[in-house]
Amino acid sequence: MQAQSTARADNYSRKRLIFSSIIIFVVIPIVMLIGVTILNDRKYNLISMIIVLLACVPFFVSFERRKPQAREILTIAVMSAISVAGRAAFIWIPAFKPVTAITAITGFAFGAEAGFLTGATSAIASNIFFGQGPWTPFQMFTWGILGFIAGLLGQKGWMKSKIALIIYGVFAGIMYSFCMDIWTVISYDGLFSWKRYLIAMSTAIPFTIVYVVSNVVFLLVLAKPIGEKLERIKVKYGMLNN
Repeated sequence: MQAQSTARADNYSRKRLIFSSIIIFVVIPIVMLIGVTILNDRKYNLISMIIVLLACVPFFVSFERRKPQAREILTIAVMSAISVAGRAAFIWIPAFKPVTAITAITGFAFGAEAGFLTGATSAIASNIFFGQGPWTPFQMFTWGILGFIAGLLGQKGWMKSKIALIIYGVFAGIMYSFCMDIWTVISYDGLFSWKRYLIAMSTAIPFTIVYVVSNVVFLLVLAKPIGEKLERIKVKYGMLNN
C-alpha cells in the first residue's frame, strides 16, 4: 500500500510539473510575444497582469487536492516584499540587487511554482518604484524562471553547498542578462536579429558581471539564515509540501 501511495504521489508530481512547465515555458512566452508584436508593447500593463494570473495557476495547482492556507500565500507575499525592499535599498548601485537571491531561496524552500510566483510578483511590485514599462513582462518572466529553476534544484537537494550557490549565482546572472537582451532586440521593431542580439550582449557585459557578483554575494550571505527560517516555518505548519 505504501509503495502504491508513493507511486501515485510521484506520478501526480510529474503531471503537475508538466502542467506547470507548459504554463511557464509555452503559454506565458506566447502572451509576451503577443504583447511585443501584435500589441506593439503598448499594453504592457495588461500583459503584466495576465502573467501574474498565469503565474498563480501552477502555484495553486501545487497544493495537491487541497486549498492553500492563508499563511502559505502570506509567506510568498512576504518573500516578494523582502525582495522589493532589497531592490529599493540598493537603488544606488545599478544592477546590484538581491531579487534573484530572494527568489531563488524561496524556490529552494518551497518548490518551483512558488519560486516562479515570487520572482514574477517581485518584478511587477518593485517596478512600482523603479518604473513600469514594456520591459516589465520580461523581467517578471526572467526572475520567475530563475525561481522555477531554483525550486527544481532545491527539490533535488543540490543547493546545500556554497559551491552550488556560487554556480547558480553565476548562471542566474548570465541568464538574466541574456533574457533581457532578447527584449532589447525585439523592442526595436518586433523582430529578432542575431546580429543585434550579439551587440546587445556585448554592450551589457559590465552589467552582467554586476548581476553575477550580486547574485553570488546575496546568496552566500542570505541563503543559510533565511533558508533555515523558511524550513522551520515549512515544517512547523506543514506548508507548501511539494
